[in-house]
Amino acid sequence: MKVAIIKYNAGNIYSVDYALKRLGVEAVVTADKDELRAADKVIFPGVGEAETTMKFLRASGMDALIKELRQPLLGICLGMQVMCRHSEEGGDVDCLGIFDTEVKRFIPHRHEDKVPHMGWNTIMQVKDGLFTAQLENKFVYFVHSYYVPVNEYTAATTNYILPFSASLHKDNFYATQFHPEKSGSVGEVILKNFLKL
Repeated sequence: MKVAIIKYNAGNIYSVDYALKRLGVEAVVTADKDELRAADKVIFPGVGEAETTMKFLRASGMDALIKELRQPLLGICLGMQVMCRHSEEGGDVDCLGIFDTEVKRFIPHRHEDKVPHMGWNTIMQVKDGLFTAQLENKFVYFVHSYYVPVNEYTAATTNYILPFSASLHKDNFYATQFHPEKSGSVGEVILKNFLKL
């Protein structure tokens, strides 16, 4: 099985690569479009900012490529957010539009509401695909200041300030707001489930 990690200006590419190595998977980190098209599974990681990332993806033609891929693709954190239609980050950004929903900024309501949302939270209302029933109410690791509201593509939810999408799924596109590569044994199960798709 050939697993490719999309190489672009994102921060957590090598932590994803390392997490896959722990599972015995040697992934290729590449920006080569033919290599990405030929992969059995593609991972689209992301740590950074939506506007800069979208400029980079458009300039490289990677925006069109990601949308045309037909094998299972997993977007992580910012990867999930730029797979949505639009983001409030960076003064409103049009994104890839794979998921017809928008990304909104967390607005703290109480003194204890800290933004960014950083740390361990439970996933709930999990659906088939990346998740099994055993993953209901398990803890995963988040770092983000923007969130995707619950919508028709929501595959798992988390509650922080308000309920939001911890994961999205549509056709061959899967995405997590949390970082499976930093979520210990639960994250390993989720990555294994993705690799089995």
